Amino acid sequence: MKRTALYPGTFDPVTNGHLDILDAALGIADEVVVAIGINAAKSPRFTVAERKAMIEKAIAGSKDAGRVSVTSFDGLVVDAAREAGASILIRGLRDGTDLDYEMQMAGINAALAPALRTVFLPASPLVRHITTSLVRQVAALGGDVSAFVPAHVAKKLNEKRG
Repeated sequence: MKRTALYPGTFDPVTNGHLDILDAALGIADEVVVAIGINAAKSPRFTVAERKAMIEKAIAGSKDAGRVSVTSFDGLVVDAAREAGASILIRGLRDGTDLDYEMQMAGINAALAPALRTVFLPASPLVRHITTSLVRQVAALGGDVSAFVPAHVAKKLNEKRG
């Protein structure tokens, strides 16, 4: 039986932290669907199409690229998981604050979709400090974000600033 995992997030933009969790997810699933969440309450820096292209470019050429697909969703994550045929929901954790929030979300998702299992994956120490909001702030102020995102994403962030 093929194990499909859904890795949801806003990915605005995709960071090295996201890619770290994706790599870990590929260690436990046969296929990972990266699902870009569309949240009308948020004002993303990049369009869904731009985020999708950045993610696809970040994974292109990797040995596991054929096991990853990228999509978007605008409803409940459990519905996106059902649509993708996923039985695993991937959530990355940086610290205890993430765990507290993610445990609440896992509880709600389990009530809505009991067959969907949430799997928490800890971020590697080298990327644990990276958040998309901090990356966007540093980039907006002209800082160097090359240690936090793939090179093509750093370039896109600089273009948006300029």
